[in-house]
Amino acid sequence: MSARLARLAEPAVVARLALSGFVLVVGIFVALRLFDVYPWNDRFFDLWAYWSTRYEVDYTWARPGNSGAFLYSPAFAHLITPLAALPLPVFMAVWTALLAAVLYWLAGWRAFFLGALAPVAMSIAIGQLDLLMAAAIVVGFRWPAAWVLPILSKVTPGIGLLWFAARGEWRSLLTALGVTLCVVLLSFAIDPRAWLGWVDMLLRFEVPTAAAGVYLPVPLWIRLPLVALLIIWGARTDRRWTLPVAITFSLPTVWLNTPTILIAILPLLERGADTPAGRWLRGAQGRPTVAVQRARRRVRRTGLVLRRGLVAFVAARQASGGRARKGEVMRG
Repeated sequence: MSARLARLAEPAVVARLALSGFVLVVGIFVALRLFDVYPWNDRFFDLWAYWSTRYEVDYTWARPGNSGAFLYSPAFAHLITPLAALPLPVFMAVWTALLAAVLYWLAGWRAFFLGALAPVAMSIAIGQLDLLMAAAIVVGFRWPAAWVLPILSKVTPGIGLLWFAARGEWRSLLTALGVTLCVVLLSFAIDPRAWLGWVDMLLRFEVPTAAAGVYLPVPLWIRLPLVALLIIWGARTDRRWTLPVAITFSLPTVWLNTPTILIAILPLLERGADTPAGRWLRGAQGRPTVAVQRARRRVRRTGLVLRRGLVAFVAARQASGGRARKGEVMRG
C-alpha cells in the first residue's frame, strides 16, 4: 500500500491526475451551460451582458455592479459579434471552454488546483475577462498588440504600456498604441453612437459600494500612481512578475474575482517554465523566429556568394595580369 501511495505522489502521476480532473470538471460545467441547466445561463452572469450586445450596445442604464450591465467599449462588442450570434446556451458553453483553455495554457496541470480557488472559479462562472487579460499580459511581452484587449475593455490597464516606455522599447509601445487606435477607429466607424454613450458612461465616474462585492475599496486615484511606480521599477529591474500585479490593482474596480489576473505570474517565473505559456514565452526568447532564421540563412548565402565572386574576380585579375606581363617579356 505504501509503495502504491508513493507512486501516486510522484510529480508525473500528480500532473496526469490533475489534468484528468480538470478536463472532467470543465466538461461537466460546459455541458450544464450547453444544455441550459438553471441557473448557469441566467442573466445575472456577465456572460449574458456580452451576449446581449447582439441586439444593441446601450450604456444608458449601465452601472458598475449591476447584473447584466455591459460596461466594456463598443470595440469589444464588435469583436465578439460572431460569438454573440450563437444561441445563448451555445455562447455560454463556448465562452466557458475558452476560459478553461486559457487557464490551462497559463497554468498547465496546475489549472485543476488554481481553478478550485474562489476568485478563479468565480471568474470562470460569471465569464469575466480576468483570464483573457492575464493571457494578454503574457502574450504582450512578445506581441505588444495583445494590449488592445485590456485597454479596450477596462481602459486603466493601459498603464501597463509604461513597461515599454521605461525600457525604451519604443517599437513595442508604438505597436500597442497603433493597433489600439486602428481598432478604435474601425469600431467608431461601425457605431459612433455607442462610442459616445460609452464615453458618457465613463465620465459619470460611478463606483459601486463595498456592499456590492468590491474586493479592494481603495480609490483609483490612490492606486494608479503606486501601480505606475511598480511597473517602472519592474521594467528597470527586469522583473516581469510585477506587471500582472500592477494590472490587477489598476482596474477601475477590484472585484473578488480580479486576483485571477495574478495567474499570469506563473509562466513568468522559472517555476512555471513547464506550462504551455512558459514554454511558448521562453521558446520565443531562446531561439529566433522562423522568419529571422530564414533571413540569417539568406544573409549567409549572400555573403558566401559575394566572397566566391570576389575570389574569382581577384584570381581572374591576377591571371590576366600574369598573361599580360608574359606577353610583354616575349615581345621584348
